[in-house]
Amino acid sequence: MSEAATVAEPQPLLRTLAPLLRGLERQVRTWLDTRRRFPLTMLQRAELEGLADDLRRQGDALDVEKPLLTIMLMGGTGVGKSSLLNALSGAPIAQAAFTRPTTRDPVVYFHNSVRSDRLDPALRLCRLAQHDRAGLEQKIIVDTPDLDSNDLANREKLKALLPIADIVLYVGSQEKYHDKLGWDLFKEQRQRRAFAFVLNKWDRCVTGESGLRPDEDLLKDLKDEGFANPLLFRTTAQLWIDSAAKSGTWPPPTPPDLPEGEQFTLLRNWLELGLTRLEIEAVKARGVGQLLSSVSRVVDGLRPPDLTAESEKVKDAWKQTLAAEADVQGEVLVGTLEPYQTEVEHHFSVEDQQRYRGLMAAYLRFSTRMRYSKSGLRDRIPFAGRILPGAKVETPVEWNLGEFVQECARSAGERVLDQRTTALVNRLLVEGDQRGFPLALLNDPTSAVGRMDWRDRVTRAVIDSLAEVEREATNPTGWRRVLRGTLTTMANTLPELALIVTAGTLLFNFIVHQITPGMFEMSLIALIPLVVIIAVHLLILMLLPIRWQAIRERFRTKLATRMTEELERAYLKVPVDIAAALREERKQVDVLIAETKVVSDFLAERQQAAQVTELYGA
Repeated sequence: MSEAATVAEPQPLLRTLAPLLRGLERQVRTWLDTRRRFPLTMLQRAELEGLADDLRRQGDALDVEKPLLTIMLMGGTGVGKSSLLNALSGAPIAQAAFTRPTTRDPVVYFHNSVRSDRLDPALRLCRLAQHDRAGLEQKIIVDTPDLDSNDLANREKLKALLPIADIVLYVGSQEKYHDKLGWDLFKEQRQRRAFAFVLNKWDRCVTGESGLRPDEDLLKDLKDEGFANPLLFRTTAQLWIDSAAKSGTWPPPTPPDLPEGEQFTLLRNWLELGLTRLEIEAVKARGVGQLLSSVSRVVDGLRPPDLTAESEKVKDAWKQTLAAEADVQGEVLVGTLEPYQTEVEHHFSVEDQQRYRGLMAAYLRFSTRMRYSKSGLRDRIPFAGRILPGAKVETPVEWNLGEFVQECARSAGERVLDQRTTALVNRLLVEGDQRGFPLALLNDPTSAVGRMDWRDRVTRAVIDSLAEVEREATNPTGWRRVLRGTLTTMANTLPELALIVTAGTLLFNFIVHQITPGMFEMSLIALIPLVVIIAVHLLILMLLPIRWQAIRERFRTKLATRMTEELERAYLKVPVDIAAALREERKQVDVLIAETKVVSDFLAERQQAAQVTELYGA
């Protein structure tokens, strides 16, 4: 066994490429169907969907055991395209028994082992001529109408057939090898398909005249178009037709009067022997490479922008705006409590009294009730009595802080906060746009945050702020904590101590000194503890006052902080989340491009073994 026989043949390129293309098509469609922050325009989506359709069609077309190569003859009137086809077939096939007689001009010459249903639908409408030439088994040769025909319908037939061609065999003669119509069509199609060139009627070109011969002029023009080493065959088809007719054999004997440099045999050998399966697959795959390049280019153009830096700029700008807005909203919410400052003081006083016991606790309960006996809180809760004049008010038995705050938030929302939220969203969008963040990406999520039910958040912020102020008032820190502890100890011990000392003194005088206390002395048992209680109470009021103005300022500060936190928690994540989503979408684009490159690299590696570069210009 020879060394060449021991080398395993590589797997067919197209049978491997077909499933790769179908897999890539599925990935493209999955990417298209994925929900994303960065939207595609209708044109972008249509372009990518079209490329996905092309991937599927190419995959289906290439998934065959024996791919067919379509070679199309193209040229002007009188250049000898039909003669060239007759010379290649060895018979005047235009007069052969066609398998599908028709009046159309194009002629399709294909092997009898190929079923007609494997032909492209456009080719099935042409005149079909079959043969049994083994060297052309996987090749379909198509003779097309003249490209410069006066009948525009013939020209349209040619243009309709060109997309089917894998290789265009551009046929010219000494008169027509660079006419404008043909050359313009060649330049239009050269990036899409392979080209080889035939200069027919070569006997008329070898005249011995000075100047550039037609073939030299054509080669020069092709090199100017980027063809470094174009395939050009110089033929005299009619001489070979005559030889075949005289001899009646195939292949016909070489005509005796061939001009020097005639290359019909070279052309025939290239078609039959040069275009092996390796070259056929390389040519078929050439269009796939261009398709993959288009997919990479289009997908790369759909890569979302990286808005990480812009999102940080927007976030910093929004922090200032949200802090200012929180101050205003906090002031509005505090303002809703202004009419109820007496009730708030009452509530704080009641809460503060929980740390007292005994005589001081009883005194404070009594004094507080007397002090706030005219408090209208119960008559003003809920706020419906204030908002709807004449409405009947159901007064609660106890002050419900949650209900009170909810009514405050509802009242403030109806009057101010709802309108301010709309204005806030507009300001944030303007600031985002000024810092380079696309408004189309920012608008919907920011507006969605603005449409949230903010009253629950406002209610929670007010309750938390009041509770925090209450804790600070009833549980101070630092020197106030020491002072409060001292006063509490005094309040909880001195009245009882005064009572015990006074009563004990009177009792001692009565028993020891036999001094009977009078009414005044007996009243001292109550008066002295009361004086002590009042004195301690005055100290508490002076040193640890519970007044609305002090409560209001602390409450406003705490509420502004809480509102800032709520606003930042809701709004600041919008640009950050969008930027993160776009980074993830960029990764998806990179993955899709990488997958496309894998297929392209595989195709490039397999194409290196096939020498078909001369069929394509730069």
